[in-house]
Amino acid sequence: MLCLSLNPRIPFLSPPHPLSLSPHSVASLRRRSCAGVFSSHSNPRILKSNRRNRRTSAYYEDDEDDESESELSDDDSSDLEEAYGNRPSVSLTSTCKVRKARPTKTGSRLKLALGSPAADSDSDNQSKNGKFTEIQFQKLAEELDFDEKWYPLIKYLNTFGLNESHFISIYERHMPSLQINLASAQERLEFLLSVGVKHRDIKRILVRQPQILEYTVENNMMSHVIFLLGIGIPEARIGQIITAAPSLFSYSVEHSLKPTIRYLVEEVGIKGSDVSKVVQLSPQILVQRIDNSWTSRLSFLSKELGAPRENIVKMVTKHPQLLHYSIEDGILPRINFLRSIGMRNSEILKVLTSLTQVLSLSLERNLRPKYLYLVNELRNEVQSLTKYPMYLSLSLDQRIRPRHRFLVSLKKAPKGPFPLSSFVPTDESFCQQWAGTSLDKYLAFRQRLLLTDFAKKYEKKGY
Repeated sequence: MLCLSLNPRIPFLSPPHPLSLSPHSVASLRRRSCAGVFSSHSNPRILKSNRRNRRTSAYYEDDEDDESESELSDDDSSDLEEAYGNRPSVSLTSTCKVRKARPTKTGSRLKLALGSPAADSDSDNQSKNGKFTEIQFQKLAEELDFDEKWYPLIKYLNTFGLNESHFISIYERHMPSLQINLASAQERLEFLLSVGVKHRDIKRILVRQPQILEYTVENNMMSHVIFLLGIGIPEARIGQIITAAPSLFSYSVEHSLKPTIRYLVEEVGIKGSDVSKVVQLSPQILVQRIDNSWTSRLSFLSKELGAPRENIVKMVTKHPQLLHYSIEDGILPRINFLRSIGMRNSEILKVLTSLTQVLSLSLERNLRPKYLYLVNELRNEVQSLTKYPMYLSLSLDQRIRPRHRFLVSLKKAPKGPFPLSSFVPTDESFCQQWAGTSLDKYLAFRQRLLLTDFAKKYEKKGY
């Protein structure tokens, strides 16, 4: 496993987890971990593509890859801006070498690969969209010059939910992917299922990264999975990482992925023990340029807020997406908003260090309404946010307003400023500690409140 080491000075890389492998599989993994990785990228500095997706956003200025994700949990993820709006694709048109098909017995190829089950339980659930008929294929063949030899592959991919529009998209995006031998495609997709990718997510992956059908298990997929295990990604999270950033297979482990990890540790200052956490929070960090973005954001936050480097490193560790937010259209407007409501730079820095995801929240749909409710309904000073910045990440409709009004209805609302600490615990703890009533009673109250508010909104719109 010596080949897994990024740098002798970075000790956090460890051999992959055993995964209950057989001795044969362990030996196989060890051999494959040192195999060459075929990739279109040979430069550790990942170049930008000139191709842009139809969906664009001024909020996110970096457009390195075809990825998007939603990471905030809690009950307020719907308020987040969509990340990574500009999404070019990675092209491997003539460079990927496709191996000759080797028919294998059902389930056996994956046991040879990782010694794990052939697929997750979702794989038994075939597409409910109906079978892709020869008539439908003939229609595509006439409109887009589909080769009749592609029919077995397309029929197989249909079992993952892909339909005519998806095949047209794949054809326009990367036609050579449809020329792959059926047995080879089965081996590669079943390998993805074996490492945790969900059956329902295969469609999404193929539409975004159809080149994945061309990546061989031995010379590409295996080494990338071992790399993820080596940097500390839990086995149970491998499938989620691949689903969020399927284009990582098009990046060389040695020339792109390892240098990215090395940069995060040596240049940015991320602790080796936190690298796995950072990648899980934002898998796209593996496939997007971070050198220039880190330098510019470090300089900006240092000058704008007087932020020490250690604070900025904490921000990136908690919310890696910060490296890809536009300074002019994303970060600065939110800082200026916090200033406009009376917060000093030192207070803003405290809030952002504690809850960096504030920089991803919509000004008009999230930050401003919560601020107005804070001062007008809860009778709190804006400085209370420095003690309870989590308030800004909680849902106004699902948590803040219902809890406030519930205590008011019970005549248990404290006099003076409403305590923001009452919004922090779970619903059950809130009922025990603050309301002194049953959870069912609170949930019924919240449901009625939501329905009432919903009806009022529609009345205003004239429905």
